[in-house]
Amino acid sequence: MPAYRAVVFDFFGTLTRSVQRGPQHAEIARSLGADPEAVRGVLDRTFRARARGRYGSAEATLRWVIEQAGGHPRTDQVRAGVPLRVDALKADTRLRADAVSALAAIKRRGLSTALISDCTHELPAFLPSLPVAPLLDATIYSVRLGVCKPDPRIYLAACEQLDVPPSECLYVGDGGSHELTGAAAVGMTPVRLAAPDLVNHLVFDADTNFAGRTVRSLTEVVGLVDHARIARPLKIAP
Repeated sequence: MPAYRAVVFDFFGTLTRSVQRGPQHAEIARSLGADPEAVRGVLDRTFRARARGRYGSAEATLRWVIEQAGGHPRTDQVRAGVPLRVDALKADTRLRADAVSALAAIKRRGLSTALISDCTHELPAFLPSLPVAPLLDATIYSVRLGVCKPDPRIYLAACEQLDVPPSECLYVGDGGSHELTGAAAVGMTPVRLAAPDLVNHLVFDADTNFAGRTVRSLTEVVGLVDHARIARPLKIAP
């Protein structure tokens, strides 16, 4: 097992518990004159495109989604809906009980940390307010980079910001977006988080065939880091 210099995390379903859309999403749809179920369908089938920023700004994207669902919102309604979307996604998000402690433990061991998330405009808006934010050395958002996992560029962007090669990065994720096989393809060591709550997690393009290492909690990731440090061969001076 190699010694690592960085640990890279997924966000939804990894640093957070299982995610499901809460009631605020339906309220937003109705406030913009669209059927909530129709909006849900548009959101589901266009996630990857929205996560690449295909439809423009947060405001432009929200208008597009509502219009695809049959609504005809006014500009002021769409503008008011953007912060409501941020609030709704933040309400769906509950950090794991050991997220902060695991990140802090990794940092104390001298490793760098990064976040790579396939996400829409809302996550960059609210992540800085979360207690994990100060513990992340790099944050890579697909909506800003314009590519989603498993595109190599999204992993390499994190490596570039951390100044750490992929071979010295541990990647931890629940397996959405084929992220684990994508991480392995660029040379990272992938680990699946298989926490019990993820049974009902809202996930797209799951890495169902991944057969690598699995952990049940973020605390176990700290154990992997420690094991790698202990197992690293000692260099004997000539």
